[in-house]
Amino acid sequence: MKKGNISIFVPHIGCPQKCSFCNQNTITGQHTAPTADDVAATVETALKRDDYEFEIAFFGGSFTAIDRDYMITLLEAAKPYVDGGRIKGIRCSTRPDAIDKDILKLLKSYGVTSIELGAQSMNDKVLLKNMRGHTADDVRKASVLIKKQGIELGLQMMTDLYGSTRGLDILTAKEIIKLEPETVRIYPTVVLKNTYLASLLESGKYTPCDLEKTVSLCAELVSMFEKNGISVIRVGLHAGNEIKENFLGGGYHDCLGELVQSKIMLNKILERPAGSYNVFVNEHSLSKLIGNKRVNKEYLKNEGYTINILFDNTLNANELRVENVTEITGDAGL
Repeated sequence: MKKGNISIFVPHIGCPQKCSFCNQNTITGQHTAPTADDVAATVETALKRDDYEFEIAFFGGSFTAIDRDYMITLLEAAKPYVDGGRIKGIRCSTRPDAIDKDILKLLKSYGVTSIELGAQSMNDKVLLKNMRGHTADDVRKASVLIKKQGIELGLQMMTDLYGSTRGLDILTAKEIIKLEPETVRIYPTVVLKNTYLASLLESGKYTPCDLEKTVSLCAELVSMFEKNGISVIRVGLHAGNEIKENFLGGGYHDCLGELVQSKIMLNKILERPAGSYNVFVNEHSLSKLIGNKRVNKEYLKNEGYTINILFDNTLNANELRVENVTEITGDAGL
């Protein structure tokens, strides 16, 4: 059975900060706070599909920093679906400095099974420059508390923040790995209108990475996390017209996750010296292997690689297997 989230977006009302990159209404497309009735209606609509195992996900803001009574109202609306077995559990996203023992006990009593923390960076100078309002130690302390409660830990990081570098982003990933989260989301910084980053971009004080550099870095980060048994459940913001209309710069693409997986596949082939190879891939992943606009095909050809593509549907969507060959046959070669 497929797994999915019933996402309920709670706007910026819980955040004590306005971070450098924040234009939350644009990111989520949500402008009004959901009510308990909204929660029930959204869940009932989703449950019309019986081929998914769902979790209710309160995203879009700092869930544990919103008004406590309002938060409990939303949890009360969600809890019957968990108690009745119709929903696997509840997950939420929040700030690292909005977690303590008491709030965790409360969340667990309502069936919260997973908490995602917006770490964004594990460098205090970068966090300060981007007005995050918390420290790297806040991330570490909150992560330990969440895991002690037996709640699944997810961490979110951003690349290319103001004042960061590729090296600092890799160090952030290494620090996140030390905290042993079950899941990670990677969000390359996108400059949107009406943000502090927009003013820095206009003044020339901040220049975001282009798409090519973003894809390259994210491919390295995803590989790091996966080698350490951490599931990367999202790369990049969800596509939407509001983001496109407010986009000013940064590594944004509607299909960023697929571009990153395509780059990872290319990198796995490039680990071997130039030559002729059989490359086995799930047939549904052929487009990832070839690359957007056949970019992988052209790159490999120019670097002296001859590739014969063979299908092995026992491989998952992001896997490939490379074997040496002495002669290329078939008509699927690159």
